[in-house]
Amino acid sequence: MHGLGGVGKTQMAVEYAYRYRSAYDLVWWIPADQPVLVRSSLASLAQPLGLPSAAVSGVEDAANAVLDALRRGEPYTNWLLIFDNADEPEELTETLPQGPGHVLITSRNHRWAGVVDAVPIDVFTREESIEFLTRRVPRGITDENANRLAEELGDLPLALEQAGALHAETGIEVEEYLRLLGEHTSQLLSQGKPTEYPASMTAAWALSVSSLNEKLPEALDLLRYCAFFGPEPIPRDAFSKALPGLSPQLAKLLKDPIRLGRAIGELGRFALARLDIPARTIQVHRLIQALVRDEVPEREHERLRHEVHLLLASYTPPAPSDSSSWPRFLNTLGHMEPAGVAKCSEPSVRRLCLNMITYLYSTGDYSSAQSFAESFLEEWTASSGADHEDVLTLRVETCNLVRELGRYEEAAALGAQTLAVAEKALGLDHDTTLRALRGRATDLRASGDFLQAHQIDEDVLRRFETRFPDDDWNIWRAKNSVALDHGLKSDYANARLLLEQVYLEVLETGKSAGDPASYLNIYTGLARAVRLGGDFSEACDLGEDAYAFGIDVLTPDHPWTLRTGKDLSIARRRAGDYERAQEIAEDIHQRYVRAFGIDHPDTLAAATCLANIRRTLGKFEEALNLAEDTVRRYPRVYGADHPYNHACAGNLAILQRVTGDPETARKTDEAALAGLEAKLGRDHHYSLTVALNLASDLAALGENESAHRLCSGTLRRLRALVGEDHPVTLSAAANAVADLRALGRDEEAEALYADTEQRYRRTLTLEHPDAKVFLEGRRLDADFDPPPI
Repeated sequence: MHGLGGVGKTQMAVEYAYRYRSAYDLVWWIPADQPVLVRSSLASLAQPLGLPSAAVSGVEDAANAVLDALRRGEPYTNWLLIFDNADEPEELTETLPQGPGHVLITSRNHRWAGVVDAVPIDVFTREESIEFLTRRVPRGITDENANRLAEELGDLPLALEQAGALHAETGIEVEEYLRLLGEHTSQLLSQGKPTEYPASMTAAWALSVSSLNEKLPEALDLLRYCAFFGPEPIPRDAFSKALPGLSPQLAKLLKDPIRLGRAIGELGRFALARLDIPARTIQVHRLIQALVRDEVPEREHERLRHEVHLLLASYTPPAPSDSSSWPRFLNTLGHMEPAGVAKCSEPSVRRLCLNMITYLYSTGDYSSAQSFAESFLEEWTASSGADHEDVLTLRVETCNLVRELGRYEEAAALGAQTLAVAEKALGLDHDTTLRALRGRATDLRASGDFLQAHQIDEDVLRRFETRFPDDDWNIWRAKNSVALDHGLKSDYANARLLLEQVYLEVLETGKSAGDPASYLNIYTGLARAVRLGGDFSEACDLGEDAYAFGIDVLTPDHPWTLRTGKDLSIARRRAGDYERAQEIAEDIHQRYVRAFGIDHPDTLAAATCLANIRRTLGKFEEALNLAEDTVRRYPRVYGADHPYNHACAGNLAILQRVTGDPETARKTDEAALAGLEAKLGRDHHYSLTVALNLASDLAALGENESAHRLCSGTLRRLRALVGEDHPVTLSAAANAVADLRALGRDEEAEALYADTEQRYRRTLTLEHPDAKVFLEGRRLDADFDPPPI
């Protein structure tokens, strides 16, 4: 539907949806004047369609998943999507759904007529105008006067609504209204006002404004501010504080809640704004906003716009990571671009911009966050310079976004450049510099340099501890990174010790609610460290509680919830609860594929987890196909020499052997072990895991002496590295027993068997699947699951 502004296109779309609601299983409204709102509105439809929300996949992927579901008609074939106030057809080409449902578009742009079936929306017929006015004016208006009024107003619905509201509020006689209307119209035309606005609308608006000014001047002041917000609903609480920097008139109004309430009410009564009382919002038609801005002297534009920036900055909370603050950030989102917030250099407004990016990042809307970050960077760099603190802080946020998208090489290049500038411009111990340095450690982990990453993280932690109190999230996050480094170096005891300390500190201070995502990251990290240390049952208990927290507080589709679920599946598999492990692994992998695509690092980790449980359950072909595909994809993310690539190749080698090809398995394991030793050395958990499996390859090929030498050496190293009672050490001992028996060294075999049996009885119990394999005299395989970077 296309037509003039104010002709009633939006109202007609609402009426259509209302009348035919029974014909549709789903109706969804999409503000189409800003690309960020289109994508966000589409993405918010994910959960009603049973898809992963934008919190897990990001807005871009969630929106694409929605479009695909609509196209397929799953789960609904009868759907209606309304794109309101679309502009150029090219801007919506990729976001208009295809499929069995209906799409309704409203636009002032007649070019849509060449793209879709178009219905021109004209002004009211005279009969409709007369009927509208006689209903709108409660004290009555004659058909004759209604006809004269409609004639002068050109039958434009919005102008008629303004006239009706003015008559209802002031009791102005039609004759007087028509006289004033004629004078204003002649005055407007003589001044050459823009022709994009109907003269009748401009004149009707001017009369309403004139009457409003006489009745309550403060209401007109308020309308002028509303004109510099976006056309989306304005939260009433944005006008709740008399801030420094506001004009005396506005500050005085905001200090008087009774008069403020009356001013807002007058805007509604004069039909200059639509008030949603339950939602506590004020919405001004974009045409009225444009007319108001045109009447404001150009020299006043910058002041009004700046004060709107201050109001928005004050309205949003200072903690964008706190989920309780997210509704306010969502209410602000639609005003960021129309209000020109990026152009403001006021510190509080710059903080709003940075907080908005953090909010979008926290909710998984990476595409919108990156779009905003790019626009802010362009404006801020031009106005403040590339080495300004705000610019560098924004660049650090951008690096984090790129990493979250799995583009590690790009993040490393951008991060190194940002760190170098920050160290020079801000100093070595500035908060932004330290956060950039933490990012550098992440980039090193992504490249496989675990040792240097650990050194940097320890340095960052020491510096943070000199700047912040012990209960600050900066320190807790830094400790979490150090614990991750410990784990990547096979030092699970220190990882567990540090995470226990952080976890208890967060609980004791009651700050988990302030950043539930970071809290869950620490909680699931603790469960992971416990599992990697060999305490599978305890890891399951922690993991179940952490997963329940994620589902309850962050939703099941949040990225941190999914990571927690994946780790829980691994813990369940290690503990021998294969049914629960498979159930979680299948679910998590499906969600990751839908949300992130198959090449994202988290998807690949979930695929590895799924392949391992399938192999454990004897589904060898399914596991082999998935493992082969995953191993092919890993180098695209981490590079060819990353330890994760080689360790996952070790998983593939197990499947090659158990499906009857021990020679290929041997070659795969030899290459994987060489790669791991080059990066990590032999005395690393990953290297020793592959060495243990390589020994099994040799045994399968009949090379029993070589298998024994490799297995016994690996057993000795594992005892020194992770302890004699660690499950992987017991697997090596079990395999060494099999090797000794194959070599006829029965006395040695029996001694080692007795010792290993006692250790299984004391730790995992003899009912554990690993213990049963050992008791049956069979060999055990050791697989790998990549932790997050």
